[in-house]
Amino acid sequence: MDLLMYFFDVIIFVGIFGILALSLNLEFGFTGLVNFGKVAFFLVGAYVFAVMARFGIPLVFCFLGGALLAAALGLAVSLPALRLRLDYLAIATLALGEILRIVVKAERWIAGGVWGTPVPAAVSWAGASNRALALGDAALVYFCLILSFVFLQYLTNSPYGRVIRAIREDETAAEALGKDRLKYKAQVFMLGSALAGLAGGLYAQHLRFISPDMFMPMVTFWAWTMIILGGPANTRGALLGALVVEVFIRGTRIAKDFVHLPVDPYNLQYILLGLAVILVLMYRPQGLLKESEVKTKAKEVALARAKSSGSS
Repeated sequence: MDLLMYFFDVIIFVGIFGILALSLNLEFGFTGLVNFGKVAFFLVGAYVFAVMARFGIPLVFCFLGGALLAAALGLAVSLPALRLRLDYLAIATLALGEILRIVVKAERWIAGGVWGTPVPAAVSWAGASNRALALGDAALVYFCLILSFVFLQYLTNSPYGRVIRAIREDETAAEALGKDRLKYKAQVFMLGSALAGLAGGLYAQHLRFISPDMFMPMVTFWAWTMIILGGPANTRGALLGALVVEVFIRGTRIAKDFVHLPVDPYNLQYILLGLAVILVLMYRPQGLLKESEVKTKAKEVALARAKSSGSS
């Protein structure tokens, strides 16, 4: 086994699922939207990227196409569901994930059906070694991750971020202040879906192959685990959760090559991560990192005035 290639693979998966965790954290952590079908938008991004790449469309447009279509789908699903209780949004997204997976599995003309389809390499050059290609993949993934992180940091620490937190805490009070809760929720859900679509495109181009069985509901479970462990409403917490979960998942898969385990490594993943989620919810429900404070210019000015008045 090439341990360096395995290390690159782990790092790349941390970056991809870091973007997916950031998208779910924006929806649930900051806005209180329950999305149990995150894999649906991840799937859309991956399949759109694969289809567009096969036609030789430039890389940037392949990623944009997947993100935009995922955003449009998120808007279409959220608008009717958000007018009802949030339970309906959770049910609608959960059903959507399975419906899309069954459709791409049954319809061979989309992207190979149940057999899947190869995906052209997005990062490649003639004569490059596998390690060099892996390094190129990692650079692309982390470029997108850094952009996503910086964008969400600015968004959640802006007046817009204060509004969505207010909607999460008390919708009635936010509406009394003139904020349209449906508009903000739909916008957040659309943005979160776009980021999930971007993550799906990166997933497809890294693996160079996609099939319906790669988009099981368990992908959504992993994303929720990352948020719960890392800490809702904290962008750094989402990345920490992605790091912990992905390192654990990839580590247990090769553990059998070094130590004797009494259970199958795949089953061990579910057992230990499930136990970790239970313990965190019992003893540290805010996650490893607590919710980040809002950092806006207005707040800084108010704190400075309060400090100056207190000192005088």
